[in-house]
Amino acid sequence: MNRIVRIFLSLAASTMWLQAAEDASGIDFFEKKIRPVLVDSCYQCHSAQSEKVKGGLKLDTRGDVLRGGDSGPALVPGDPEKSLLIKAVRYADEDLQMPPKDKKLSAEQIADLEAWVKMGAPDPRTNITVAATSIVTDQAKKHWAYQPVRSPAPPAVKNTKWLQSPLDNFILARLESQRLKPSPRADRRTLIRRATYDLIGLPPTPAEVDAFLADRSPNAFATVVDRLLASPHYGERWARHWLDIARYADTKGYVFEEERRYAFAYTYRDYVIRALNEDLPYDQFIIQQLAADLLPLGDDKRPLAALGFLTLGRRFLNNQPDIIDDRIDVVSRGLMGMTVSCARCHDHKFDPIPTKDYYSIYGVFASSEEPADKPLLGDKTLPKEYPEYLAEKKKREEEAKEFRQEKETELLAKLRSQVGEYLLAASDSRKVTGRDKRESLARERKLAPRLVNRWDDRLEQSKGDPIFSPWLAFAALPTTNFSEAAKPLAAGFAANADGTNRLNPLVARLFTNAPASLKEVANAYGKLFAGIDQQWRDMAAKTNAPASLADTDSEALRQVLYGNSSAFKMEADEMNRLFDTPTQQKVRALKRKIDELDATHAGAPPRGMVLADKRTAVEPVVFVRGNAGNRGPQVPRQFLEILSGEKREPFKKGSGRLEFAQAIASTNNPLTARVLANRVWMYHFGAPLVRTPSDFGLRSDPATNPELLDYLASEFMANGWSLKKLHKLIMLSSAYQQGSEDNAAQAKIDPANDFFWRMNRHRLDFEAMRDTLLAVSGKLDKTMGGHAVDITTDPFPLRRTVYAFVERQNLPGIFRTFDFASPDATSPQRFYTTVPQQALFLMNSPFVVQQAQNLLARPEVKSTRDDEDKVRELYRVAFQRAPERDEMAFARKFLATQTLATNAPAEPPVWQYGFGEFDEKSSRVKSFTKLPHFTGTAWQGGGKLPDKKLGWVTLNAEGGHVGDDLQHAAIRRWRAPHDGVVKIGGALKHDGDKGDGVRGRIVSGATGKLGEWIAYNSRATTNVERIEVKRGDTIDFIADLRTNLGFDSFTWAPRVRYVETTAGKTGAFNAKADFAGPARERKPLTPWERYAQVLLLSNELMFVD
Repeated sequence: MNRIVRIFLSLAASTMWLQAAEDASGIDFFEKKIRPVLVDSCYQCHSAQSEKVKGGLKLDTRGDVLRGGDSGPALVPGDPEKSLLIKAVRYADEDLQMPPKDKKLSAEQIADLEAWVKMGAPDPRTNITVAATSIVTDQAKKHWAYQPVRSPAPPAVKNTKWLQSPLDNFILARLESQRLKPSPRADRRTLIRRATYDLIGLPPTPAEVDAFLADRSPNAFATVVDRLLASPHYGERWARHWLDIARYADTKGYVFEEERRYAFAYTYRDYVIRALNEDLPYDQFIIQQLAADLLPLGDDKRPLAALGFLTLGRRFLNNQPDIIDDRIDVVSRGLMGMTVSCARCHDHKFDPIPTKDYYSIYGVFASSEEPADKPLLGDKTLPKEYPEYLAEKKKREEEAKEFRQEKETELLAKLRSQVGEYLLAASDSRKVTGRDKRESLARERKLAPRLVNRWDDRLEQSKGDPIFSPWLAFAALPTTNFSEAAKPLAAGFAANADGTNRLNPLVARLFTNAPASLKEVANAYGKLFAGIDQQWRDMAAKTNAPASLADTDSEALRQVLYGNSSAFKMEADEMNRLFDTPTQQKVRALKRKIDELDATHAGAPPRGMVLADKRTAVEPVVFVRGNAGNRGPQVPRQFLEILSGEKREPFKKGSGRLEFAQAIASTNNPLTARVLANRVWMYHFGAPLVRTPSDFGLRSDPATNPELLDYLASEFMANGWSLKKLHKLIMLSSAYQQGSEDNAAQAKIDPANDFFWRMNRHRLDFEAMRDTLLAVSGKLDKTMGGHAVDITTDPFPLRRTVYAFVERQNLPGIFRTFDFASPDATSPQRFYTTVPQQALFLMNSPFVVQQAQNLLARPEVKSTRDDEDKVRELYRVAFQRAPERDEMAFARKFLATQTLATNAPAEPPVWQYGFGEFDEKSSRVKSFTKLPHFTGTAWQGGGKLPDKKLGWVTLNAEGGHVGDDLQHAAIRRWRAPHDGVVKIGGALKHDGDKGDGVRGRIVSGATGKLGEWIAYNSRATTNVERIEVKRGDTIDFIADLRTNLGFDSFTWAPRVRYVETTAGKTGAFNAKADFAGPARERKPLTPWERYAQVLLLSNELMFVD
């Protein structure tokens, strides 16, 4: 028990630096999402600079916001529902609406404000003076992070006997200045366990521990470190750290009907593993990830996979400015600790990053594109299934090509028959101002707005044109006297006597009779072109690949329909937009089949998710307020001003990506080596030297030991940017080899262990925890590389967790439960939580139970002679030590008191999890079917979402996701255990402005619907004050979609409490706390299996000292 208390005391102390990192994340959110809204939509009426401050409310500073105005505080940090500001922007009260109706915030902006309040309303504005960029730049010139990296001499110390490395001088000097002492050296078993987890993410084997304990040479620990650094599993462990930074996922996020998987994401993951195992110099590691396609690679094309660092982010429904912003963010924060994306809408308020610098970098990525054909990575040995894959791919591609050609032919025939309608629409649209109105005009006539614009552009260039100059002349006539004004024009065109501007004779014949209206002219052109099109199609049917029509005048008209400059000549993407909805869906489905084959077929050869320079580089402009439609001044593609000095020059080669990468990976860049050294220190010590690992800007706190950080960074570069040498430098120090035991006297001086007077104890992360369970059970599959595996489905894959399939849009509950890094954006570090769902998984997961059984089945355990021998072997395998006397006594007592569970029928569970349909006519549930698959944290249709049969329907402890249609509504069913009267409480919540929200109903099996609510980017209280129930009655909590499937995750964990019941029978039921997996129908666990599971769940296995 004392061991557990010590563990949690040390963990509590470590939360202080985590809080600092959370604060920095919140400030980033304020700068990117909140400040622009306040500036654009609020300051005019609610600022110190306003002519009149309305309602007494100023929003210039955090203090102003909390003080509020005449109606009270503007917000309550952490509680959007009680915040007047949120109420006002939602327009929830007719008397309280901000901004005015004609300037109402978008749903996305409102959602951002709600999220900001929920996270505590972080706000750096301490006064109303906003620093100008020039002032910020002046401050930055003195800021520690922008100073050149120095190579400081190790400081002198008193306790020289403690020193094993120059690194120790920096630690000890700081400790002695604070009257602190380093902790005693950790015992040898602790050291090898610490080093093994740090470098390969696995526990040491008993044999490895025994060998180290027996090796009394002075270099014994260095030998262990060298062995671990040479292990191929080193790359797997440290690749996972890097993949957090790279926001790696195997899917794109929400992409509507596209194939959601990245077919070749795994090649980037495998590249990172290989690069780290080979100790690729970090500067080259950076350059390859940003510009491998621009390097002279020779025959080895494998480094092209490195470009996945850029291309594997979220797809934002293919919104290019958002995709590029994501790439700027992962590069700037991930590699340099700079929040460049905060300058997307305005000059950075705290760091020396003007908006012009943002768009200089934007231009680099806008000048790059992802080729449709991904390059092979140069491996000459193709999979044995390759011929099968190739044949199937050809079949699917031909199916897609044939369908597309058929539909393109149909569509183009229709469009070519509508020339007259498009001419008239192009003319009429010129009389309308505003893009929306022009598009509306086209749609009202069932025409394509883009094609109307194309015709308008074509006509703009047709002055003096032998085909369309008559149209332009008639279109310029006033409508009031059109018929009379048209007569002389028609006569002149029909005569066609102008030798200088002679018309196409076929066009001239149209005007033998004067038209009465412009529509009549349009119809005449339409019939003319329809006839030409028919001629061409008749000729094509009779002649194989005809070159042209025989008549030159007819051929000139045909070119309008088919020529390279024709309005109907479109790229595939533009054509896709013109297809009707069923055709678009079929095109996407056929494309999805091809992509799915690449993503799943064993014969698909590995390809790189690459970028390539466009033929012509983009000359970027500033998007004013981040709006791509509001174009500001042009800027050159170049590096950041604060890091370039006075001699900054624009990039000269192509997009500039290679020059950009080289500037980041330069020894002259003061940030890159510092940021990496800080991250490596964090992973070894459990806390970084700079508490905000991805923000080294002016808001960041200085390093707790700045000289040490510079020493690490300078040594890192001097040693050829070798990551393995940096590990060794750190791990062979006395500082790293300290014990983790607490010391009350020293904790009073340095409670957060900022000065590293001891090692920080930490819990295994998700990957190391799962890998440890497999390793201890003897079932770990050490196969490296290849396609990702779904670790949530039984039979559970036995591979390392780094190879787990990462689903960005719907990250499986087990990942979230154990604090896996969100793949939505670059993640500087993980935040560790302790929540009931973790214990629920470890106790109930079939995966964990299987590993307990596998542990007992290991040959060395199975072959033991007696119970005490078996306990000793279990301890040796799990903990690499023998059990102590009290532990052996506990084992004997535990095994003696355990009995096998009986198979007596159990009461049906109070909560059940399923899907079904609500019948509007009867106001009752029409059908209820239990969900068949439990992942350990959620009930759903199968191991992967969407399930092939049941789709997206999911239920977890806090909510879930609705089904794909009304027949598959998510239903959480409560069954009354006894008679009485119950009260129901809870709230249905939908986050975000995407989709159209969800609907919730509470339905009694006895009396019908009790209530119905809608939640769209909001929270709806779902209380029922009183409902009488009989034993066995059901109450269903139903969540379904409204009109469209998409973004339909919800939170709803209802509570049911008896308020009246028979004597001695009470009850309160909480959907979140009561959430459980399936009743155990499998063979009950034996006492030994239960004991093995207890050992697997012990703190000693789950924590590292």
